[in-house]
Amino acid sequence: MDTIQLKVTLPVALYDYLDSKAQRFGLALATYIKHLVIKDVEDMDLPTFKMSPKTEAVALKALKDHREGKTHRFKSIDDLL
Repeated sequence: MDTIQLKVTLPVALYDYLDSKAQRFGLALATYIKHLVIKDVEDMDLPTFKMSPKTEAVALKALKDHREGKTHRFKSIDDLL
């Protein structure tokens, strides 16, 4: 699963309230807020998009090449430059 780090600005009163609730559960504030968001969207169907036939063919070939050992592992982007 890919993740994104998010910065949120909160009014001081809201921050204090959320922080006290998080502490009550023994959680870090970020963990508590993450839990609230997950609970809020858990019953929603997340959209999925079908790949175009061309993109699907490219992805399947790349997966096949990887499984057959035809790909290379690079330690950093500098190895490509």
